[in-house]
Amino acid sequence: MPLIREHGVIAIGGITMIESMGIPAPGESAVIAAALYAATTHEFGIVPLVVSAAIGAMLGDNIGYLIGRSFGFRLLDRYGGKVGLTPPRIKLGRYLFQRHGGQVVFFGRFVAILRTFTALLAGAIRMDWKHFLLANALGATLWASLYGFGAYALGHEVRRLEGPVAIGFGIVAAIVVVTLIVLTRRHEGRLQREADAAFPE
Repeated sequence: MPLIREHGVIAIGGITMIESMGIPAPGESAVIAAALYAATTHEFGIVPLVVSAAIGAMLGDNIGYLIGRSFGFRLLDRYGGKVGLTPPRIKLGRYLFQRHGGQVVFFGRFVAILRTFTALLAGAIRMDWKHFLLANALGATLWASLYGFGAYALGHEVRRLEGPVAIGFGIVAAIVVVTLIVLTRRHEGRLQREADAAFPE
């Protein structure tokens, strides 16, 4: 809270950016705490807070994407075989992420672990940047708005709702991921051929 008092919305943007870059940080909790502080003290408005959180999340995700794209793929290529990620499977993952990565990026914004590492993975798998940018912008804006405006409107009642809301989005995200895994295994041969055709290199 002293950080919020001293630096206000700038601190929130910085925290969400750091978390989205792939460094564990309490982005969600910081947005909620700042919104509650804004509601009780009126030292700054909720709109600048939400905008700062969304911009910080988007900037951090794009930095994380660039880091993953610059270094992640080479690490996967060199060490992936040690954990079962052979070159054909990496190519298949790249293909699937390009086809369905938007859903993972969007829903990942609402799940703590995914929120931290999705951008790095998207970059490493070489997800199309334009698709990543759109899904990321939509997810970051909705996430910042829901938690920022929600906490501001509901006050301290949001503490009781924070857990169920996070669980709900986590379940949705898990369903999306499990569905993709099941479909991939069921059609692995066909998908591998499609991936080979999409990325002949």
